[in-house]
Amino acid sequence: MRLRVEFTTEPFDLDEPPAHALAARDVVQGARLDHVDVGPFGNTAEGGADAVLGAVDTLLREALKNGATRVSLQVNVVGEPADGAPADPARNVAEGQG
Repeated sequence: MRLRVEFTTEPFDLDEPPAHALAARDVVQGARLDHVDVGPFGNTAEGGADAVLGAVDTLLREALKNGATRVSLQVNVVGEPADGAPADPARNVAEGQG
């Protein structure tokens, strides 16, 4: 299964990236992920489920350890599971399969 995580860390600092943002960035850039997009207002990473979930665990711990007071994240299934079943239950309903 493939996952995509989108996340932000707070508090924001528009003058320079805070330590928590740099720590979270370092985690996702150093993880075994297929795609990483780091930006000033949000970050996205994509890869296999184990890699993404491991990176989420580490980025939460590192961001909080480095001063984050809030971490907002969303995880979406973006690929088919190994058994070929649709990854998104809502898609089953939309396609009349659920």
